[in-house]
Amino acid sequence: MSTSVAPNLVYAVSEQRQWDRLMELAQIGAITGADGSPGVNRACLTPGDRQARRLMIRWATDLGLTVSVDELGNLFLRHEGTEAGAAPVLTGSHMDTQPNGGRFDGIWGVVAGLEAVQAIREAGIATTRPIEVVAWTNEEGGRFAPGCMGSMAWAHHSPPNTWDGVTDPDGVTFRAALDEHLREEADLPRRDLGAHRPFAYVEAHIEQGPVLETEAKDIGVVTGIQGSRWFVVEIRGETAHAGTSPVSLRRDAVQDFIRAATALNALMSDPNDVLRFTIGRVEVLPGSSNTVADVVRFTIDFRHPDKEMLLTNGDAIENTIRTAVKNCDVTISERFHALPAAFDPLVMDAVEDAARSQGLSSARIPSGAFHDAQFVVPICPTGMIFVPSRKGISHNPAEYTEASQLANGARVLAATLVTLAGR
Repeated sequence: MSTSVAPNLVYAVSEQRQWDRLMELAQIGAITGADGSPGVNRACLTPGDRQARRLMIRWATDLGLTVSVDELGNLFLRHEGTEAGAAPVLTGSHMDTQPNGGRFDGIWGVVAGLEAVQAIREAGIATTRPIEVVAWTNEEGGRFAPGCMGSMAWAHHSPPNTWDGVTDPDGVTFRAALDEHLREEADLPRRDLGAHRPFAYVEAHIEQGPVLETEAKDIGVVTGIQGSRWFVVEIRGETAHAGTSPVSLRRDAVQDFIRAATALNALMSDPNDVLRFTIGRVEVLPGSSNTVADVVRFTIDFRHPDKEMLLTNGDAIENTIRTAVKNCDVTISERFHALPAAFDPLVMDAVEDAARSQGLSSARIPSGAFHDAQFVVPICPTGMIFVPSRKGISHNPAEYTEASQLANGARVLAATLVTLAGR
């Protein structure tokens, strides 16, 4: 077969069809943001998640794709190639959202994969290699932390039972939710976890940042993903009466939390504003206005593109907290650790060439957010395609990308898949 991109492939992507699918999926878990923007709250391994997957499966089977699922619930939609036994080219993203999420984060990568495959088939292009569209389980980590469980298990980064005991805010374990989910999808063919090592992986995603919009570029050719480390900290003191207990005798967890946060801010200070440090969740117990708190639990999200900085500052977190705390006991656990990932020139070049072939401008940019692609890097040549995000807003109902920009991304994805699946 010819590996060149057919000219009519530009026209085969349906902007309206892709947009309509996204909007139909956005009704599953629909919410309204504070500013009136339409958003989505669709947590992983919930009835809403399964409803969205069933809709995606119906579109895929109507198109003639075959469906399978592995033991972590990762969903695969397969377009066959012409060469028996050839390693597939994998594309996709995730379908779960943040609790106050938008309509495009993650889900567009799955819909774009389906749209790209449909465009390839409608253009009459036969690919040597199969193309598989994947929807990874629990990328966001909004219900069960950390994120990227499905891709981590698939890539053998972590054993599949690593998160069995992790609970959601209602006390439901990940294992219980996954078992229920797999029972509900018992009619779907099963595949081994990590089976069919891909030839390459390319993930389409909204940028979730302002670079492409600011630079007026159509496509981001992603060079890699900065490293991430997540921690959970518990400071435990003793409750006391706010009116009668002398301050000098208190074991006040809130005051020690303030000391710890101040010390951490000093540790993570970066005059170049490259480092990302966030205390994103704080829980205070017992939560009474006239009682000295005995427990504060908080989360740390630390990210940096430099491996040594990620390791050095991340390893310093525990000692920094213990040194700052005066009166309470401290427990610190690391929940997530991913080193910076560099993407493969094979995929980056294919994306850049595809953008050019579609008459679109592009720029090479890194990703500040982590994605499932980060864990596929050790398995096969990996890359990502970004499209612009309005004002860089994401994890928010106000998240928005124009239908035409999403169609541009799907065209580039289709052209990239034709190139990679023809090798």
